[in-house]
Amino acid sequence: MVTAYGPDTRDHQRSSDAAFAGQPPVKHFLPAGLRAPFEGRTWREFGHLQLSLLISPVMFALAISLTATGMGMLITFLGVPILAGSLAMCRGFGAFERARARGLLHLDVAAPDPVRGRTGGAMSWMGAVLKNGASWRHLLYSLLHFPWALFAGVLSLVLWVTGWSLLTYPLWQWVFPTWVGSGGIQLYGDDHHQIYLDSPFELAATSVCGLVLVLLTPWLVRGLTNVDRLMVAGLLGPSRLATRVIELESDRGVVVDTAAADLRRIERDLHDGAQARLVALAMDLGLAKEKLTDDPEAAARMVDEAHGEVKVALQELRDLARGIHPAVLTDRGLDAALSAVASRCTVPVAVEVDLASRPAQAIEGIAYFTVSELLQNVSKHSAARSATVDVWRAADRLMLQVTDNGRGGADPSAGSGLAGLAERLGAVDGVLVVDSPVGGPTRITAELPWRG
Repeated sequence: MVTAYGPDTRDHQRSSDAAFAGQPPVKHFLPAGLRAPFEGRTWREFGHLQLSLLISPVMFALAISLTATGMGMLITFLGVPILAGSLAMCRGFGAFERARARGLLHLDVAAPDPVRGRTGGAMSWMGAVLKNGASWRHLLYSLLHFPWALFAGVLSLVLWVTGWSLLTYPLWQWVFPTWVGSGGIQLYGDDHHQIYLDSPFELAATSVCGLVLVLLTPWLVRGLTNVDRLMVAGLLGPSRLATRVIELESDRGVVVDTAAADLRRIERDLHDGAQARLVALAMDLGLAKEKLTDDPEAAARMVDEAHGEVKVALQELRDLARGIHPAVLTDRGLDAALSAVASRCTVPVAVEVDLASRPAQAIEGIAYFTVSELLQNVSKHSAARSATVDVWRAADRLMLQVTDNGRGGADPSAGSGLAGLAERLGAVDGVLVVDSPVGGPTRITAELPWRG
């Protein structure tokens, strides 16, 4: 997971994607409180609440009548298909509600796995429906949503209509003396006297009260629809266990692909680097052996060149081993290993590791690889004059932060190495947070689970 919001140093923040469909934020000139009554979001959410007033009673009536009938007839065989049909109908309602939430609330909830019987027959399907937890959650949604929809829909409608009516009262106050025979809205009345809102001051005060109500109602509507969001996400989507299984399956695929890519890289580096040099070295030593008696000076030169090739091959093997898992990381931990990586960077790097104990070897290796990749990006792309590396523990998370004063503009969505790095972190429930405005500075924070 790559997040485009940058946390402050050493603040443990788990960022979530709040924008729907990846739309960039829009700049506004008016404050949120003044533009809320006219925003499309407000009208969509208000429309959602009003549609619930029409849809939810139908869902409730059908669900409770069929479910009660099916349960009452379970003593006979007819109760099983009726109850299974009721649950299937509620799943259909759930699909409609997810689509409505996607269109009006911009809430994208995945559908639960479809129900499949083991044998494909009717009895097998009915048994699968009755044993499926998602089906019963859909039934629960149909029953619980009705009283909430009634409360939220009526409350929002009354406040919305009242607010706009009071705000525009000076424009339609003439209706009362013309058609009703009174001065305006009656605020109080008995047998002796009546109070009407008809003076200029009273008209202005009524309009101000309506303005306050108009400005406050959108925020109340958003609070009411947030409850709808929670109900849709909690009852109509896949269970947490199913979601976790899907995430683990995806992470397992990432781990397998990453391991295969690492093996291919190691094979390529060995084949194209050290292996090729060792083959050439063997050939040079063979030629030097043949020339040893005829031309000792040429043989000596060839042996000297072979000695240089051996040094280069050894250095390539050291670099390859360091890229897999350096010995200094195993022996001395992250502080010494990251200091060694920083010393090879083309810009000065200050390293600060504040850990009271060492994490698990797997997490430590991923942390080392992450910082190494980020420092390589600093060397190749940032044009920075200096960089810093901070490592610390925050609760149950291992935090890594690499900052440079380069030109910025790092974009994980552009297909850079940051996207692959984020996938590697995501495979162990990690998060990569990128804050890199154009012109710099760049601050990249990685979170890993702490496993001691």
